[in-house]
Amino acid sequence: MKKQCCEDSEANVGSWQCWFDDACILDMDYFVKTLSSIKQKGVRADLIGSIITHYASIWLPDLSASAENGVTTHFHSPESVTTSWMKKRFFVETLVSVLPPEKDSVPCNFLLRLLRTANMVRVDATYKAELENRISWQLDQASLKELMIPSFSHTCGTLLDDELVLRLVKRFVSLDRDGAALVKVAKLVDCYLAEAAVDANLTLSEFLALARALPSHARATDDGLYRAIDTYLKAHPGVSKQERKGLCRLLDCRKLTPEASLHAAQNERLPVRAVIQVLFSEQTKLNQHIDWSSSFSGLRSPNGGLDPPARCLSKREMSAQQMEIRKLKEDVYRLQRQVNAMQVQMERLAAKKKGLFKWKKFGMPMFSRSVAVGEVENIDEEEEEETEREVRFGGQTPMDMKASLVKSRTPHKWRKSMS
Repeated sequence: MKKQCCEDSEANVGSWQCWFDDACILDMDYFVKTLSSIKQKGVRADLIGSIITHYASIWLPDLSASAENGVTTHFHSPESVTTSWMKKRFFVETLVSVLPPEKDSVPCNFLLRLLRTANMVRVDATYKAELENRISWQLDQASLKELMIPSFSHTCGTLLDDELVLRLVKRFVSLDRDGAALVKVAKLVDCYLAEAAVDANLTLSEFLALARALPSHARATDDGLYRAIDTYLKAHPGVSKQERKGLCRLLDCRKLTPEASLHAAQNERLPVRAVIQVLFSEQTKLNQHIDWSSSFSGLRSPNGGLDPPARCLSKREMSAQQMEIRKLKEDVYRLQRQVNAMQVQMERLAAKKKGLFKWKKFGMPMFSRSVAVGEVENIDEEEEEETEREVRFGGQTPMDMKASLVKSRTPHKWRKSMS
């Protein structure tokens, strides 16, 4: 086999599968020597990686991609369990030592399966560190199923190895990868958080650490993060009010899609302040949409631009467009009146609490179209608690405020909601 490998050129290396029919598959040392001679011939790194992947899947069926469907060949050996595990540890350490150094020479999912086996058989920390470094380079190619590595540590209370995933994400971010790869990893992390949040032993600090491991610009939308937060709140009903507020501070309401905003506005697990922020964010989006529609209509008018329009709108199209804009304006004004009424209620509650004198209106501005989402943070904590108590005992809830807006829309079904 060694003679054949030395005589073959890189062009016909594609027939490497037949090499594994040889008896050398039973001897790891002989395989390493053969692989070394192949590398000296200048064979491409991806082909060497394919050889290693195939060889590893035969000796360690857990490393095979087909192991997910139960199509692996298990060797029935009379050896004891301890001897078998020691042999597995030797195989894993040897495979890690012969991996080609080039990036993308070995698939990321294979490296994750190799790392799972390495953690299970307790290989040396040096080999595990090497695997983690290589996985961090290619984390944007990983799948959620392979990333969900069980925790084999006695000190860890969670089912999944969340500390390992946190290390991988931090290393990936430190590499300063391009934007597309960062967005892929952000989606992967949000999906992982939604799965890990079901574990009742996952602490709030662990959840926050993994969610904050990525920069804010990595997430194109916050829908995945909102789904993970909602799942965590559902699986941990004992979370305090302050902890719920800390979780919701992770969200950027401006990055929520209309479907996610509608779900959040009706979510009883979220604090009142978070719901109000979602409503104001939705109001701002509607205002921007109205302004954009008005400017777009002006450009289409005969006197609105220098260039004539490509096609004149029919009377039916014009009336339909004006009706849609009119409906949007009515929704926005109705929402403004409801929010103003809520602030008046909050002022009355604050005046009752003072007891010594009645609050005078010191020019307190009502919420208008120019109110930013971040200004909601200035609501006093005590006033918010009074408002929340009144909301529970017959007051108007933020969900009622959103009801009128819901009637004018036909929302899409919230996908994969845990509510």
